[in-house]
Amino acid sequence: MLTASIVNLVKVCCRFAWLIVAAFVGLASFAVHYAVTHFALTTDSSQLISTRLAWRQRELALDKAFPQRTDLIVVVVDAASPERAEAAAAALADALNTRSGLFQFVRRPDANALFERDALLFLSKAELEQRIDSLVRAQPFLGAMAADPTLRGLAHALAFIPQAVGSGEVKLTAFTPQLQRLGDAFALLLDGRDPRLSWSEMLTGRAADARELRRFIHVKPVLDYGALEPGAKATAGIRAAAAELGLDAAHGVNVRLTGPVPMADEEFSTITEGAALNTALTILSVLLLTWLALRSARIILAVFITLAVGLCITSAAGLWLVGALNLVSVAFAVLFVGIGIDFAIQFGVRYRAERYVCGDLRTALLSAAREAGIPLALAAAATTAGFFSFLPTDYRGVSELGLIAGTGMMIAFVTSITLLPALLSILNPPEEGAEIGYRWLVPIDRALAFLRMPILLATALAVAAGLPRLRDVSFDFNPINLRSSRVESVATYLDLMKDPAAAGNNIDILAPNQAAAATLADRLRSLPEVASVISLQSFVPEGQQEKLRMIADAAELLSPSLHPAATAEPHEEEEIAALGAAASAFAEIGVGEDGRAAKRLSVMLARLAASSPALRHGAELALLPGFRRTLAQISTSLNPAPVGVDDLPAEIVRDWQTADGGARLEVVPKGDVGDNATLRRFASAVLDVAPEATGSPILIQQSAGTIVFAFVEAGILALATISIILLVVLRRASDMLYTLVPLLMAGVVTLELCVLLDLKLNFANIIALPLLLGVGVAFKIYYVLAWRAGETSLLASSLTRAVFFSAMTTATAFGSLWLSSHPGTSSMGKLLSLSLVTTLVAAVVFQPVLMGPPRNPKPARY
Repeated sequence: MLTASIVNLVKVCCRFAWLIVAAFVGLASFAVHYAVTHFALTTDSSQLISTRLAWRQRELALDKAFPQRTDLIVVVVDAASPERAEAAAAALADALNTRSGLFQFVRRPDANALFERDALLFLSKAELEQRIDSLVRAQPFLGAMAADPTLRGLAHALAFIPQAVGSGEVKLTAFTPQLQRLGDAFALLLDGRDPRLSWSEMLTGRAADARELRRFIHVKPVLDYGALEPGAKATAGIRAAAAELGLDAAHGVNVRLTGPVPMADEEFSTITEGAALNTALTILSVLLLTWLALRSARIILAVFITLAVGLCITSAAGLWLVGALNLVSVAFAVLFVGIGIDFAIQFGVRYRAERYVCGDLRTALLSAAREAGIPLALAAAATTAGFFSFLPTDYRGVSELGLIAGTGMMIAFVTSITLLPALLSILNPPEEGAEIGYRWLVPIDRALAFLRMPILLATALAVAAGLPRLRDVSFDFNPINLRSSRVESVATYLDLMKDPAAAGNNIDILAPNQAAAATLADRLRSLPEVASVISLQSFVPEGQQEKLRMIADAAELLSPSLHPAATAEPHEEEEIAALGAAASAFAEIGVGEDGRAAKRLSVMLARLAASSPALRHGAELALLPGFRRTLAQISTSLNPAPVGVDDLPAEIVRDWQTADGGARLEVVPKGDVGDNATLRRFASAVLDVAPEATGSPILIQQSAGTIVFAFVEAGILALATISIILLVVLRRASDMLYTLVPLLMAGVVTLELCVLLDLKLNFANIIALPLLLGVGVAFKIYYVLAWRAGETSLLASSLTRAVFFSAMTTATAFGSLWLSSHPGTSSMGKLLSLSLVTTLVAAVVFQPVLMGPPRNPKPARY
C-alpha cells in the first residue's frame, strides 16, 4: 500500500511538474522571508540545559536576587605600576559614565571610599606592623617630598640616602632595590621613554604583584537583542573611550574585556569566522562528488534545488518551533545537508539505474519510486524517530536539535519524492549509456561471501578487544573549552583563572538571613576543600581596636612630615644644583660591588642635571603625579574609622544581601583550581553541607550528570522506537537485528577510536551520536531491503554507489566544520567525520557479510 501511494504521488508530481515546482518555490520563498526576519541565535552555553532542573532553578534564583552580577562586561586594566593602574581605571570609569545610552551602570568593585580610608584595617596585624615600619623608615624621604613635590624636592629627598649610609645609620644594600628602580626610571627618561616608576614599590622595597598591578571595572551594558552581537555597541564604546584616553601599551596600560557579554559576542564572531570560505569550498566539493555519483548536470541541478528548498523550509520550521537556535541546534543545517542529500542521491542513482534499463523518463521515475520509495520512507521514519528520541531529555541543546533535524528528515523525504521527480520531469536528463553499479567489485563480493565466518569472527574479536577502553571515554564538561582561546574575552578569562582567588571557580550560596549565613559559613570553613568563605561580614575588619591604636600612633609620628608647610616653586638653577648635589652624594658611596646601583644612579642624575629644561620638565610630569597620588592615599589610610556592617556602603551591601534580608556567601576552593578533580571534590563537599549551593564548579558537575543521563535516556528510547518501526515494517526479528547490530557496532568502534585518538566528548561534538544514529539507520536499511529483495552483489550494485557518494558528500560537509577556528565546532566536525567513517564501513563492508546470501536471490547480473 505504501509503495503504491508513493508511486501514485510521483506520478501526480510528474504530470503536474510545473505546478509542483511553482508551489515549492513559493513555499521556499515564504520560508526564507520568515527565517530572515525571525532569525535568532543564543551563544549562552548555560542555556543548553533545561531550566526545569533543581540545580538550574537555584542558579536562576541567585541571578534574580543579584541581577547586577549578570550580563556584565568586565573591564580588566593592567598597568606597569599600581599608581598607573589606579589612574587608568579611574579615568576610564569616569569617561564611561559620561556615555549615556550605552550602559546601565559603571562601577569599580575594587575602588571604594571604604577601602581607601580603612585600607590598613584590612591588613593582618603582622602586615600592618610591616607597613607602618616601612612608612616610618621612609619618613625623611616622605617629608622632603611632601614639602617640595618637584624635581628639586625629589633630589633633596634622595640625598638623605647617602647621608644615612655615610653616617653608618643604615647599610647601602638596604636601598639597593630602590636605587636600581630609580636608575632604570631615569635611564628611560633620558632616552625619551616612559619611566614606569612605582612609588609604592619604592616605599615598600618590594615589587608589586599581579593583583596590585590590576584594576577592574564592572559594566552592565544596554543590550541590543535585535543584533547578532547584543553587546557590540557597548564594547565598542569602551574601546573608543580607552583609545581616546591613550590607555594602551605605549603608555604602559593594557585594557581587556571579558565577562558573559563579550564572551557571547565573540563566540558568535568566532563561529562565523571563515564561514564564507568554508562554505564555498564545501559547495565545490559537494558539487564534484555529486557529479561523480550522478554524472548529469540536469540531475545535479534537480538534486541541489531540492536540497535548497528543503533546507529553506526546515530553517523556517526550526525557528518557528524553537524560537532561537543555540550552539548545538545551529548544526541542523549540516545534518539536513548530510542526510537530505542522501535521500536525493538515493533516488537519483536509482532513477539512473532504471533509466538505463527502460530508457523512458516517466517509466524510470515511477520504477525508481517503486524500488526506492520504501527504503527512503523507512530510513526517514527511523531517522526521524532517532532524532525525536531526544525531545524528552533535559539537554535542551540536543533536544532542540533533535526536534529541528527530525522535522527536517520528514521534509527531506517529502521533497525527494515530490519536488525531485517533478524537476527531473521538466529537465529531462539524457538516457544512461552504461550500467550504474561497480562491476569490478564483484570479485570482492564473492571473496567476502567466501570468507564470511572468518571476517565475522575477526571483527567480533577486534571490537571486543577494545571494549575495556570504553571506560576511558571522557567528557569535557567545561564549556570554556568550547571557546577559542585566541579571542580576547576568553584569553583574559583564562588569565584571570590562574589566580587562586579568582571568583570564576567559587561557589555561591543564598542563605535566608545573615544569622543563617554566619552559621553556614562556620561549617563551610571547617571543610578541608575550602580555602575561605566570603560574606558581608568579611568587609568588617577583625581586631579593629588594636589596629586603630597602632595606626593612630603612626599617624601622630608621620603627620608633621606628611603635611608640612608649602615651599616656593624652584628656579631652574636650584633644580640643577639639587640634582648635581644628589649625583655627587651618590657618587661618593657608589664604590665596590654593593655600590653599583648608587654609581649608576649618580650618572643618571648628573645627565638629567645637564639635560634640557624640556627634558627635566618631562621627567617631573612623568614621576611626580604618581607620588602625589601615593602620598594622598597614605594620608587617607592613616585616618581610618571603625567599621561595622551598618557602616558598609550600599553598593557593597547590595552585592551580598537582598532586599528581603537574604545573604549571599561565596566559597573559595583550596588547591589547584585548574584541576577538574579538585573542583569536583570541592563541589561535592560544599553540596553535602549546603544543597542549595550553585556556581561554576557545581554547574559543570551537574551538567555532566544531566548530559550523560540525557544520552542514555535518548539512546534507549531511540533503539526501542527504531526497533519497533523496523519490526513492524520488516516483520522479522532477524532482519531488524541485521539493521541494528552494525549500527551498534559502529557506535562502539567510534567511542573506542575516541579513546585511541584522545578525542574527548563535549557539549558540541556529542551531536555526532544522534547523527550516527540517523545516518547509520538510513544506510543499513538500504542494504537490508536490497538484501531482502534478493540482491546478491551488494558492493557491485548501484546502491553502494549511492551510499558511498552520499557518505562522501556528508563527510565533506562535516569536514568544513573540522576546519572551523571555533574549538567546539571543530571538535564537532572531527567526531562527525569519525562516526561517519565507522558507519560507512559497518554498512558497506560488515553488514553484507553479516547478512550472508539472500533468502531468495535474484539472478546474477554480473
